[in-house]
Amino acid sequence: MYLCAAMQIEVMKSKIHRVRVTEANLHYMGSITIDEDLMDAAELLEHEKVQVLNIENGERLETYVIRGTRGSGMICMNGPASRKVAVGDTVIIISYAAMDREQAKKHEPIVIFPKEDNRL
Repeated sequence: MYLCAAMQIEVMKSKIHRVRVTEANLHYMGSITIDEDLMDAAELLEHEKVQVLNIENGERLETYVIRGTRGSGMICMNGPASRKVAVGDTVIIISYAAMDREQAKKHEPIVIFPKEDNRL
């Protein structure tokens, strides 16, 4: 099978493994607000697309990141996504990157494991 050299595949770029949702704000315009310390550790950028997996109910959704207060432990689901989680739910936040197969073979994703209080 021939694969085009320019073909891009999506691979996990980074993951924040198991943090607790601290807030849910239905009337915000959308997104997930993440403590800036966690963003830096996972190399997430503001407005970057992420997938959020809810351990409690199996929901999976896509949204984008908004910078939260550094050191706060904040994980806030905003807008319609707030209907998919409850405060206290445990979630996994994953970002992806597109790269060619050769880059993907060498790529090492960043995975962080915050403490129970959502801090490093």
